Amino acid sequence: MQQADNYDVVIVGGGHNALVAAAYLAQAGRTVVVLERLPRVGGAAVSESPWTGVDARLSRYSYLVSLLPRRVIDDLGLRIALRRRRYSSYTPDPTDPARGILVDTGDATATAASFLRTTGDPSEAERFARFYDRIAPIARGLFPTVTEPLRTRAAMRELLGDDPLWDAVVETPLSGLLRDSLATDLVQGIALTDGLIGTFSSADDESLRQNRCFLYHVIGGGTGDWDVPVGGMGRVSSELERAARDAGAELRTDAEVIAVTPDGDVQVAGERPGTLRGRLVLSGVGPAILDDLLSAGGAGAAVGAEAPEGAQVKVNMLLTRLPRLHDDSVAPEAAFAGTFHVNETLAQLDSAYAEAVAGGIPNPLPAEIYCHSLTDPSILGPELQAEGAQTLTLFGLQVPHRLVVGRDRDAVRATLLDAAQRSLDAVLAEPIADCVYLAPDGSPCIEARTTADLEDSLGMVGGDIFHGALSWPWAEEDEPIDSPAARWGVATAHTRVLLCGSGARRGGAVSGIGGHNAAMAALELLRD
Repeated sequence: MQQADNYDVVIVGGGHNALVAAAYLAQAGRTVVVLERLPRVGGAAVSESPWTGVDARLSRYSYLVSLLPRRVIDDLGLRIALRRRRYSSYTPDPTDPARGILVDTGDATATAASFLRTTGDPSEAERFARFYDRIAPIARGLFPTVTEPLRTRAAMRELLGDDPLWDAVVETPLSGLLRDSLATDLVQGIALTDGLIGTFSSADDESLRQNRCFLYHVIGGGTGDWDVPVGGMGRVSSELERAARDAGAELRTDAEVIAVTPDGDVQVAGERPGTLRGRLVLSGVGPAILDDLLSAGGAGAAVGAEAPEGAQVKVNMLLTRLPRLHDDSVAPEAAFAGTFHVNETLAQLDSAYAEAVAGGIPNPLPAEIYCHSLTDPSILGPELQAEGAQTLTLFGLQVPHRLVVGRDRDAVRATLLDAAQRSLDAVLAEPIADCVYLAPDGSPCIEARTTADLEDSLGMVGGDIFHGALSWPWAEEDEPIDSPAARWGVATAHTRVLLCGSGARRGGAVSGIGGHNAAMAALELLRD
């Protein structure tokens, strides 16, 4: 029998959380190896050039940063820059796209004027501002706790110190808070979108999936701001890779893990097949995949969670120029600089949910758009910059994996791309196709990435960008937190196997939180 290589920690999967964990553990002097089946590390936090011969490096999957704690950046010495966007959002009225709401963080007067022009309600801008002032204490109070051991629900409620706000966000469907705080369907929809990114739900959903998603989207950095990483997401992962290697971690690519045992044996295929043994195993892959690996190793499930289901389509585009708007009071450079909401009123979002539940692709497809190159031109080559080219990322909502699975992948992708283009065209003054850049071979620089594509390319089961249902960032009162793994929210059913990815408690999005917390738990366990 082949001798196993021994490590303090073996990490399965090489996404950004795995790199965070590896860097922390190696800094602490622990021997650690990261095993990634793909030829590169970074998972979904990468920059790629989708079109041959076109010098544009897009954040192909994940795209904005909010939840990455300053503590992780400083502890690991990451050399990354995050740029704040002046314009928070632009939302054209779907019934009359010649008017729209531009939220300009640098000009409150102009923002109020756009609310009045679009909604006809002289008080809606003030309500909108009060709404975000009202939820700001959640971000200030909760975000610092995500890199600490779990607190109980009661302790977190006491920390917030605002029972009515707690009840509105945590105990009852988000719809109540939105309808009590905001008067118009259009503005209610702007707020609701934060509860639906990658989450299949509705405003009134009793499961509160939308509430949990909303909570994570509004607490980032203690402010809820979502920033553009200079150089794209690839810069974030490359810095994490550098930090891990500099600290002494071993990173193996083209190394597919095919089985894991609860005792710490990890069987690897690929260029260097064999068995590695860790005092601990950290899983950066989704819980569903970890369960399969443990089953292959002869063990029972580690988590046993419900099957993940993503609910989005992502469209990446390169344009020759920004498209014209119906609204001549707003420059395209302002409208596309923040989050451009497309057919996302509260009623449209709920209608799209109902349509998808019934098995249909929503029409119109709710979506939001980001133009990263306006904030960070460095993702484009010099020639593209000189030509005035721009990138667009469209993120379509309410498209659950059930609409894709079992169907012809190319046909579904084409259908979703058509739905996205039709929805966007409905609020523009010209077809988006007229602005799409052509690659040297004459093909348009536009691609759709479905949940099936995420499953195939990144191993995200069900195309779920969160690796499963988001959890509240605290422990329930009856939940045992008497071990390091449980206390840090990274426990599985097996004491030597910990979660370190987006499937960990407080995981999800590009945050590094799962990696940080798994490393903290591992260091405690390795001292015992």
